[in-house]
Amino acid sequence: MSELATQCQALRSGIGYCDLTGRTQIELIGADRVKVLHGLCTNDIKRLVPGGGCEAFLTNVQGKTTGYVNVFCLESSLIIDTNPGLAEEMIPALDKYVIREDVKFVDRSNDWAEFLVSGTAAEQSLQSDFIGSVPSPRVGVSMGTLSGVEVQLRRLPYVSSESFFVCCDVSQEASIRTWLQRANAVECGCEAVNASRIEMGVPVYGQDVTIDNLPQEIARDQYAISFTKGCYLGQETVARIDALGHVNRRLLGLRFCGETVPPPGATITVEGKPIAQVTSSCFSPRLDAPLALAFVRRGNDKPGTKILTDFGDAEVVALPIE
Repeated sequence: MSELATQCQALRSGIGYCDLTGRTQIELIGADRVKVLHGLCTNDIKRLVPGGGCEAFLTNVQGKTTGYVNVFCLESSLIIDTNPGLAEEMIPALDKYVIREDVKFVDRSNDWAEFLVSGTAAEQSLQSDFIGSVPSPRVGVSMGTLSGVEVQLRRLPYVSSESFFVCCDVSQEASIRTWLQRANAVECGCEAVNASRIEMGVPVYGQDVTIDNLPQEIARDQYAISFTKGCYLGQETVARIDALGHVNRRLLGLRFCGETVPPPGATITVEGKPIAQVTSSCFSPRLDAPLALAFVRRGNDKPGTKILTDFGDAEVVALPIE
């Protein structure tokens, strides 16, 4: 078994980890934090209770995506978690819609260490060692202690259905590493994390999702969009698309039969007409084949659809890979 396959297997069925310190983490504090975020994103933040969480798209007035985030609800704050390097842009974009509301956006990206810990054995180890309640919803958060350190334990199906983010003060990260060593966790590199999250169908903002996208194009409606919540920025566009019943392209999985992994940005054409554009790609150990996330044009977007490409025969596949 290759090193990549070993690491991906650990992230899925063992206990694998990766230090993801540096991800964007924004804490919202103040009495109006729920009201403000609820009005700026596609999901129903008002329905969250402490310990809960959800995915969401941040949108602008045109209904285009300005962020794809995970939201976690604590007793006295909300946490926005997403890929690195977005806080300096995201905080002013959110804050400009605050008038008199009692809310403050605090960049915790450099204050909190963040470890991805994933796999069936990972959940078992956390059940034994985490002093607190291991989150059971699909997306959730608990406060507690691990290896004597106060942590936020966030559950999120990022690289497997049993994926967690262990977050603590950066000064305490050595204690979390000690716990990982005691648990015989396998350190996994970025290649394994990338392959596993593509197999799960999880997009990354700035790579798979940009401001050029409409929320429904990302094919995360059931997880990230509420069609029954009250008004929010860009809702009119999202509602219009929902009434129309479709978008012209969706972010889907493409499995390739050849050996070549198509690079991000590659355009897939049929008879000279572009029908798909690759955003992320990897060699998938689970499929033993190249796999990509790609925007596929309507008409070619049903699972099982075969496409002849310059990178070999391709097939639209449902994600996550079971």
